Amino acid sequence: MAEIQLRNIGKRWGGFVGVENFDLTIADKEFLVLLGPSGCGKTTTMRMIAGLEDATEGEIVIDGKVVNDLDPKERDVAMVFQSYALYPNKTVYENIRFPLKVRRIDPSTHDERVRRASAMVELDDFLHRRPAELSGGQRQRVALARAIVREPNVFLMDEPLSNLDAKLRVSTRAQIKNLSHELAVTTIYVTHDQVEAMTLADRVVIMKQGVVQQVGTPFEIYDRPANTFVAGFIGNPAMNLIEGDISKSAFRAENVEILGLSVPDKKCVLGFRAEDASVVASGGQINAPIYTMELLGDSTMVSVRIGGALVSVKADKGYRAEIGDVVSISVPTEQCHLFDADTGERIDSRGQN
Repeated sequence: MAEIQLRNIGKRWGGFVGVENFDLTIADKEFLVLLGPSGCGKTTTMRMIAGLEDATEGEIVIDGKVVNDLDPKERDVAMVFQSYALYPNKTVYENIRFPLKVRRIDPSTHDERVRRASAMVELDDFLHRRPAELSGGQRQRVALARAIVREPNVFLMDEPLSNLDAKLRVSTRAQIKNLSHELAVTTIYVTHDQVEAMTLADRVVIMKQGVVQQVGTPFEIYDRPANTFVAGFIGNPAMNLIEGDISKSAFRAENVEILGLSVPDKKCVLGFRAEDASVVASGGQINAPIYTMELLGDSTMVSVRIGGALVSVKADKGYRAEIGDVVSISVPTEQCHLFDADTGERIDSRGQN
């Protein structure tokens, strides 16, 4: 097992900054997710840890040893790729076994290790098949088993579910979650999917344009986003964000007035989540015409426009109204988040959660 320390690592290509000043310690057996949109630097960070990219600056320490100058094969990490990277001419058994042959592991142990790894990902009935005879989910499980069979100090997973359909993503995600608990190996997982991040991670690192925006547990990031980027990226739907002004402890914007926010008078962005607000008969802090309604099964999502922002709230599944009807929305003060209008950074207030 291994602790990983990333000591102010960075990656540059000429004047372009891919990753900047990434400083973090990943605990032994921790499941860490690097999350962000395309081009944010998450895959580049993983590739530097794996040794597939050289860090321009900083140190990468695995299990107490600086590995910057070590080849990938010397770092004792196993990587699961988005593209599966299976050998089409080899059976599932031989694909799983291949890392053992390359590393000259005692051949007498191969069969036991291959079958143990295949059992963990439920592939025992497919060991004789070739990749072309498997579904996408089965191929991804072969890639997982091939990483497991090595018994590495660190697992690196780069968007392993992105090629699967929605149903397979759910089942394979559950399998990865169970495997991480069973194997108890330090794991770094890259994704752009915030649902994967929130369901799998012990901690999440959110990145934007090569810079870390926030590090925390899924609960911390969801409940107390550090800035408007995190607030708008995490959650389904994302947090509602409304531009307005604080004056005499009240936030005001078009069709909005929320009292009891103890911060200095200034321009700011107010945020709240759809599930923390409610549709009421009258007297809500937001009163605006309905822009759209969506039946979700367990609830109805009601959306209104406030300035240029689309603001959503979850109503009861039996709620009925027409587009254009004026709706009143109650937003508890303690569920409000405030952010600086210029920097986007979180503002703490006595009225906040």
